Amino acid sequence: MTQQFGVIGLAVMGENLALNVADKGFSVAVYNRTKEKTDTFMATKAQGKNIIATYTLKDFVASLEPPRKILLMVQAGAPVDKVIADLKPLLAKDDIIIDGGNSLYEDTERRTSDLENTGLTYIGMGVSGGEEGARYGPSLMPGGTEAAYKYLEPILRKIAAQVDAEPDPNKKPCVTYIGPGGAGHYVKMVHNGIEYGDMQLIAEAYDLLKNTLGLDHKQLHEVFAEWNTTDELNSFLIEITADIFTQIDPETQKPLVDLILDAAGQKGTGRWTVQSALELGVSIPTMIAAVNSRIISSYKDERVKASEILTGPSGRYEGDTKTFINQIRDALYCSKICSYAQGMALLNTASQTYKYNLDLSAISRIWRGGCIIRAGFLNKIANAFNDSPKLPNLLLAPEFKQTILDRQDAWREVIAVSAKLGVPVPAFSASLDYFDSYRQARLPQNLTQAQRDYFGAHTYERTDKPRGEFFHTEWTASQ
Repeated sequence: MTQQFGVIGLAVMGENLALNVADKGFSVAVYNRTKEKTDTFMATKAQGKNIIATYTLKDFVASLEPPRKILLMVQAGAPVDKVIADLKPLLAKDDIIIDGGNSLYEDTERRTSDLENTGLTYIGMGVSGGEEGARYGPSLMPGGTEAAYKYLEPILRKIAAQVDAEPDPNKKPCVTYIGPGGAGHYVKMVHNGIEYGDMQLIAEAYDLLKNTLGLDHKQLHEVFAEWNTTDELNSFLIEITADIFTQIDPETQKPLVDLILDAAGQKGTGRWTVQSALELGVSIPTMIAAVNSRIISSYKDERVKASEILTGPSGRYEGDTKTFINQIRDALYCSKICSYAQGMALLNTASQTYKYNLDLSAISRIWRGGCIIRAGFLNKIANAFNDSPKLPNLLLAPEFKQTILDRQDAWREVIAVSAKLGVPVPAFSASLDYFDSYRQARLPQNLTQAQRDYFGAHTYERTDKPRGEFFHTEWTASQ
């Protein structure tokens, strides 16, 4: 008897997705490069479930009903190409390969084209939610061959996170067809870029609360737990941040977070987002600040030495503590709006450039559950793009526009206090700079264009002439 779904790769995400599929009533076959990993999985987590183990790719393929549905959960890059190359001779027309890893969208574009030319079909599917999401319901972002998605849809809709969909009270799955080619992995990449921004903004709020107000771990827990009850900041990342402050290290009896080295890692998707934005000419300063912050945090030894030589302001905030906490909350929310505005603007430009035909309202909806950036205010984003599908920037949506106009004084005060006390808030500052730049009818880049024309004859447009007409001046050097 053949199985309905196959999973290759039994690391944390792969094994949990296999269990999720089996729990939803589908029979599963699994294969892992190392026999020991497969045996351990079958002897522990897979017991009692409709999951069979295979130990060669040939046996794995033979165990699946046609057209075969095969999910790859292997390391992005060359390992994916290697597995695909090994699978191709074993597969038949219309078999479906699904790459559920964090592959670069350009690789997915190439693989989709290559496999479609051989009669196979390919889905590049972003999967977000971490270990728990994979096990009980992730946010899924499948792109590639649309006919393949339609065939997979009954399975994907069942294993995805389920959320209430306003105004319909019924649960809706956090999955939808994203678009052709690498669209699914592109959207997942930008999701991760937004995630970088979210995490950095929360870290800056924590830094201010701890080091300018002197809040201890119990007070920090209380602040973030309270913020998580608000419509604006209710989210998975705020929730786990509140939880983190309750964890006491059993060895030292100190808050664990205080013992964790302040050097953040990254796996590349944030950097890819920044690179793509630069290539497409989209401004995403909050995400750039977040990536830069992780990079400079890795200079730990260098920073320790610099701290002994380079001086600057320091001290505690001397105003009302409760007022400043509320101002930090407002600054965090305004910055968060700007970060999501940048991410959505990048998706919009990529959609036009790569012909993805992305539905930003639907994407916002499927991010409401399962994924790392799931948050209550994604409802507002989904509604904004549902009301105005061609909205050029989220800052122009009435609710978000009014929110920032009402709270910008608090936002500016937080950044001013941070500068006065020498506390770095690169993502808060980048978000405010983005807002202030976007709202200006005139920026000083007229001087930049004059300089470019002066030294390189790059030409310029004039304010008193039609757009698209370019001019050059033979500049006279001062004597």
